Amino acid sequence: MKNEFKTLAKVIILCITMVSTACSKEALVDTNDINNVDPKDPDNTDPGNGSSARYSMPSEEETHEGTWLQWPHNFTYGYGHSQKHDATWVKMVQALHTGENVHIVVYNETEKERVEDLLINVNVDMTKIDFNIWKTDDYWVRDNGPIFVYDKDDKLVIQNWGFNGWGNKTPSANCNKIPTKAGQSLNMQVVNVDMINEGGSVELDGNGTLMAKRSSILNSNRNPGLTQAQAEEYFRTYLGVANFIWFEGNKGGDITDDHIDGTARFAKGNTIVTYNKSDSDPTEYSIMRNAKNMDGEHYNIVNLPLTQNNLHGTNDIGIYINFYVGNTVVLVPNFDDPNDSVANSILQNLYPNKTVIGIPAIELGLEGGGVHCITQQQTLAQ
Repeated sequence: MKNEFKTLAKVIILCITMVSTACSKEALVDTNDINNVDPKDPDNTDPGNGSSARYSMPSEEETHEGTWLQWPHNFTYGYGHSQKHDATWVKMVQALHTGENVHIVVYNETEKERVEDLLINVNVDMTKIDFNIWKTDDYWVRDNGPIFVYDKDDKLVIQNWGFNGWGNKTPSANCNKIPTKAGQSLNMQVVNVDMINEGGSVELDGNGTLMAKRSSILNSNRNPGLTQAQAEEYFRTYLGVANFIWFEGNKGGDITDDHIDGTARFAKGNTIVTYNKSDSDPTEYSIMRNAKNMDGEHYNIVNLPLTQNNLHGTNDIGIYINFYVGNTVVLVPNFDDPNDSVANSILQNLYPNKTVIGIPAIELGLEGGGVHCITQQQTLAQ
């Protein structure tokens, strides 16, 4: 996803900033955690039953304490960037805040006041909102933000997987610091993970299975020399999974090198949501049809359409796969397209106890992403 959304101006910025975007892992390391266990060590093997797991990541569908957002600003890509996205973020906050807290990262105090005004003007209950004034490069919090997991004592901690702008393609130094800052703000332990991995690169069914693409994870622009076996050991150790569904993916196909959350999503523990077969890569669709969960059972397949029309006269199409499941709502990218209602209806049937809400996503789509890419759940502490 996010294909072709970086303009020539962004490329110029990239050239200037490339040398400073290396992944930094700052502060708050627990010296008693698994940093003394190296998943890349060939002697640190696992028989496939998840026995090396030190942490577990709940499904997105588990109850949230809140949702994290990074509000778009004009400090990276110039004037007008935030203005074209404000309506999308306002609609998400309106939808989410009645069922959970919303944690908003803003660039500075002036931006905080601006965003507060936007939310107050649409009658958002501001007691459900908190602001964190931290510099960011961009707004794709799914990929750079805090990852909330449970440790072996069921204590909620934050994991800080490295973020380097999807392989040093964009500025990333500010965004890479967000997990550490979140840990400091929440007074929560931060576990640094010695691997580059964006949140949109992995899908978990909540029952021990992970779905991913080699093109983004096993890529020399993220993790030079990392093998699939080593990546799986990281995921066993840090995410608590033991069963893997891999797709080859498309290196260079877009800025993310083809994230899984633009192709397939887990739902309800036993379902994979993906495109119609006619819109899918045949090999990937076959892998999904034949995939099995931890119990050796096939997944149900639910199909969503693509938009009927291209976005704003471009060659880009809108996708509905990139939805986000909140406590009481399901946020679905909508594109002023006839298929908006079709996709919304399918997802409403899938989640009958939640309210499906269409989120204006044309500008997101033109920049190569969707609603899932710009949200990150904070799981409830146990």
